[in-house]
Amino acid sequence: MKKEQAIMTFPCTFPIKVMGLQSDEFESAIVMIARKHISKLGEGAVQTKPSKNGKYLAITITFQAESREQLDNLYREITARDDVKMVL
Repeated sequence: MKKEQAIMTFPCTFPIKVMGLQSDEFESAIVMIARKHISKLGEGAVQTKPSKNGKYLAITITFQAESREQLDNLYREITARDDVKMVL
């Protein structure tokens, strides 16, 4: 049996990008989910960029990831939202 090699070592700085439909509550909902999974969400950790026509919003959250489990849980909760189109 081969030993699995870790692709990432933790803790590490990790950017997650969430793209979804622009709405009044989209950004705050994504940040609220992030705060549940990220204990230290620093000042300036959240950046947003609207699409050219304003229909979509890209939110990038850069944080100190502590474990693969943390990333998996964050990803699962964000992707469960209907207004989220893509997570990178």
